[in-house]
Amino acid sequence: MLKRSEPFVLGALCAGLSLSVSAQGDPEVDALIEEIDRLKERVQQLEEDSVRSESVRDLGDTDGSDVQATLKEPAVHVGGALRFNIVHRDFVPSSDGKRGESGLDVFRLNVDGEIDNILISAEYRYYSYMHTLHHGWIGYEFEDESQLQFGVHRVPFGLLPYPAHNAWFGVPYYVGLGDDYDMGVKYQRSDGPWSWHFAFYKNEELNDSSNPNRYSFDLIRVDDQQNEEINQVNGRAAYTFGLGTACETEVGGSVQAGEVYNATTDRRGDHWAAAAHMDNRCGRWNLQFKGMSYQYDPVNPAGVDNSAVTVGAFAGTYDIASEADILVANLAYNVPSPWESVDSITCYNDYSRLYKGQDGVLDSQINTTGCAIGSGPLFTYVDYILANNMAYFGNGSMAGGGEDEWHGRFNVNIGFYW
Repeated sequence: MLKRSEPFVLGALCAGLSLSVSAQGDPEVDALIEEIDRLKERVQQLEEDSVRSESVRDLGDTDGSDVQATLKEPAVHVGGALRFNIVHRDFVPSSDGKRGESGLDVFRLNVDGEIDNILISAEYRYYSYMHTLHHGWIGYEFEDESQLQFGVHRVPFGLLPYPAHNAWFGVPYYVGLGDDYDMGVKYQRSDGPWSWHFAFYKNEELNDSSNPNRYSFDLIRVDDQQNEEINQVNGRAAYTFGLGTACETEVGGSVQAGEVYNATTDRRGDHWAAAAHMDNRCGRWNLQFKGMSYQYDPVNPAGVDNSAVTVGAFAGTYDIASEADILVANLAYNVPSPWESVDSITCYNDYSRLYKGQDGVLDSQINTTGCAIGSGPLFTYVDYILANNMAYFGNGSMAGGGEDEWHGRFNVNIGFYW
């Protein structure tokens, strides 16, 4: 490999040799001159490469980290995850008798990137019992870093990005008001401590309200419940106190309003929801509160109960109260890792409750205590979930009826992310 001075020495020698040989005037010498000229061009190229290489080396430190920082990242990145569950449910005799179960949670593929301010983000998920689009949108990022997104994306409502720390989530998710994805257009921006979201959603994410094979919960048309969500508008505003310090507190409010189309009556009702939230991150602590209300007012045919609506996801459906209030209270602590191989440990207790709008009807509650552990590409949730009158737990109901009994689920979710 040439040192920086070597191209200059070779160049001087070649130049001298060319002048000496050209004085001979011999045909064979002319051919030699052409070869020397080519050698001179090669030496000049080596000289330029040498200067560029040293300039780049001058940018970096001894481990080359600064040089790596100057390399441009791929415009579009393809990633994914593979996750498995280990479960014990005390309310399922076979699970209790077998001392637990295990199986595939999800295999997913992600595409995220930016080319000339054009954004793309998509995720497709494969479960053992279904496969579905999680989200997929294209967008544009303006010079002020605000964004316009079009497609299937997260509905801006309440605590973002998630109203919980654990893998199972809580009440808002199971009524379709937490980590919900719909089809529409959204504008979002930040102005210092302020953040703003405005969105319009034409319909739910699949444009097929009879299909419960989906990730987020929506109104589902099944049996005599023939309602679906359409023409929904969302607005969210939040202000962060102490922005950029070790103790930040975001407070904000969200509103949502739309129509409910009934396929049997061919008429439109309406629905609305409103929420206020607080998200405090101070040192290693994270405290979250959210209070919210919602109401569905469909135009059902005669004889159909208006006190409940049907929602669905994960290839199943169930009823929820058509009018209710929800409380969320979550606390998490980022534990200093005592092991070099473990990057992060976050332990938490997440609680949420559904206060139904009917007298004498039992509320639904869920409380999850656990830890999330990150180690390189591995991320693991270890949770113990207690639920009372919740969907997926015994005979729990998020509408009327159900049972006043606490059920437990021990859940370990192990995932590899790339």
